Amino acid sequence: MRAIVIFTACGLVLAGCGNDSSAEAPSAPSAAGSAQPSVTTRTTPSGTPSSPGSPTVSGTGIKSASSDFGTILFDATGQAIYLFDKERSAASACYGSCAQAWPPVVTTGRPVAVGGVKQSLLGTTKRTDGTTQVTYGGHPLYYYAHEGKNEVKCHNIEGFGGLWLVVTPSGDAAPV
Repeated sequence: MRAIVIFTACGLVLAGCGNDSSAEAPSAPSAAGSAQPSVTTRTTPSGTPSSPGSPTVSGTGIKSASSDFGTILFDATGQAIYLFDKERSAASACYGSCAQAWPPVVTTGRPVAVGGVKQSLLGTTKRTDGTTQVTYGGHPLYYYAHEGKNEVKCHNIEGFGGLWLVVTPSGDAAPV
């Protein structure tokens, strides 16, 4: 019975946030990090691409931009970033089917703050698979697998035992 409830909850999350079934879903960032679009982003501290001979920083770029929910966090490519309110520490509670729907924001270097993002709030946490997940304000960060660049479809959506909320530059969830 529990498996049916979990499966139904997953379906509701996907139905509520997913694309029209007749449209092809955009490719999602990989939970394993191999297709993570910004893992090897090379930027200057201001977020602009580095020029030859200038020092570079390797890591996922996190920026802020306007949305229907106010100014929120995106990765350097424009993918919206979420937190999972079920998590009460920097340790991730989203694995398996949860991480397929909500891939973690991973990095191979120190995350880079761009624009209105506070470097002091950026951090990392190790996942059980050995990847390094980006945190902000102590919250592990995630994408929604079926959103395109500069889209925010899943703010205040319930799934996997908690709410998924976009993140503001202060480190808090955006108002619902």
